[in-house]
Amino acid sequence: MEKLRLVDVTRYVKENIGTFHEKRIQSLDGLKLAAVLKRKNPYLFKAKYMMTAEQIIKGLTDAHISSNEETIFGDWLEGLAVFINGKTYGGRKSGIPGMDLEFDADGKRYIVNIKSGPNWGNASQLKKMVADFKSAKKTLRTSNSKLNIVAVNGCCYGRDKKADKGEYFKYCGQTFWEFISGNPNLFVDIIEPLGHEARERNDDFMKSYSKMINRFTQQFAKDFCKEDGEIDWEKLLRFNSAS
Repeated sequence: MEKLRLVDVTRYVKENIGTFHEKRIQSLDGLKLAAVLKRKNPYLFKAKYMMTAEQIIKGLTDAHISSNEETIFGDWLEGLAVFINGKTYGGRKSGIPGMDLEFDADGKRYIVNIKSGPNWGNASQLKKMVADFKSAKKTLRTSNSKLNIVAVNGCCYGRDKKADKGEYFKYCGQTFWEFISGNPNLFVDIIEPLGHEARERNDDFMKSYSKMINRFTQQFAKDFCKEDGEIDWEKLLRFNSAS
């Protein structure tokens, strides 16, 4: 194992964090009001006493953005983890379906499925991950039947009190970052460089966000409000749910 140089991590973050911010803005630019309205629950808007077009627009778009950003940043953190592991253990992006990282250490081949946080999946999704681990082990053993393979679900933040899940290990937060780097303090060390140009980038995002809120509010008022300005709930429900 090679010792991780934090200067390499900082350089990687500064050179690549722009991709995350660009994708945030791209996700706004590609958003369509009709598509979002069809995915959200109009009954919830009424139950929460949302009486203005802007309230509804902000509610549904903020929920979409939050979910989308979690996915975008999760993918970005996966790239960071693969980079760090490549520097320390010579790891690489796995070419096996369902696997994100492969590396060798202590006479073992580790296959890793990386997620943002510990509460990422339901029962069927967990079942699929276990099936992917089994399939990956079978693939790897076609070339070396004696290969000692360890499956790991790595989560970039959070905790899990029981790492051994039987079919695989689950490492979260500090444990995960130490597992891929050998550095027990890495989970803290990476937070500072992540803020590189964050304020400037967020200003750009807010400009796009504000334009989108104004545009969608105007469109919503035109399509789903009565002449006196009241929301036409029947029209909205028919657009969302009528067969």
